[in-house]
Amino acid sequence: MVNDESKDALINKLQAENEKKDETLRKVEESINKLNEKFQTQDSLINSLKDSIKLKDDQIKTIRDSLELKDQQIKNIENSIKAKDEKIATLGKTIKLKEEELKALASSVTDENLLKEKDEKINKLQKEIEILNDELSKADVDLETLELENKKLRQTQSSLSGLKIIDFTKTEITKSEILKKMREILEKGLHNVMIVVPTILDLQELYLYEVKSSVSMRISCLINPGIDEHSELLEEFTSLDNITLRSYEREDRYVLVRDGEEMFIAVKGNSENNHLAIHTKDSKHIRLFNSLTMEGWLQSRGI
Repeated sequence: MVNDESKDALINKLQAENEKKDETLRKVEESINKLNEKFQTQDSLINSLKDSIKLKDDQIKTIRDSLELKDQQIKNIENSIKAKDEKIATLGKTIKLKEEELKALASSVTDENLLKEKDEKINKLQKEIEILNDELSKADVDLETLELENKKLRQTQSSLSGLKIIDFTKTEITKSEILKKMREILEKGLHNVMIVVPTILDLQELYLYEVKSSVSMRISCLINPGIDEHSELLEEFTSLDNITLRSYEREDRYVLVRDGEEMFIAVKGNSENNHLAIHTKDSKHIRLFNSLTMEGWLQSRGI
């Protein structure tokens, strides 16, 4: 019995040791497998490195070929530049020879060119003389006209030389003459101007756009917004900052007072071209007629 138990124990012990050996063998096999896998990985890596080295060698060869090609191109360019320099030098010599030929040619034709220029100047001067003769003829005609007008004026002056008080009952002073005189006075305006005219249409003849922007203008005249032309002119004139417009319906006078220093008044008569006109720079005259000049503004109404 004892012997059988000892054998069983020995068998169990041997089995246990065998299992341990198997386990150890298994671990050794696993280690060997892992080493094999590592060797395979390293082999792959070595192969990849070999391929990479081969690729680099190919690239280096390509670069060398490219450098050789560039060197050849540089050599060709240098040869081309050298050839062009030689051509430039040749052209320079040719140009110098041509310049010498041109100088020689110019010296031979100078006299001919001078003669041609003189002929052109003579023709030009002859044309100018013809133009001046035409202008002189016109001036002679104008001078004769002026002399006739001057003669008439002297005759008129001699006939009026004894008069001190003018009778305006039948004196003809046209509307255009009045507006021209107002325009002349208006051009001298510096600070403020008061204007009265029959209608807004008359303002077109005073060239208000040409008056300095620093001159303040108070204007009275008939303005009928129902008439298109009146309405358009009203919009045009009121767009100017230095103009104040009011409507005055009597249509009986022309007034212009400049800077309180100069006054012009023209009053309509019975006939179309009959006007009583007063022009003065006398301060007493201006003060005396102030109520008449202001009447057009005070009796007018805003638009």
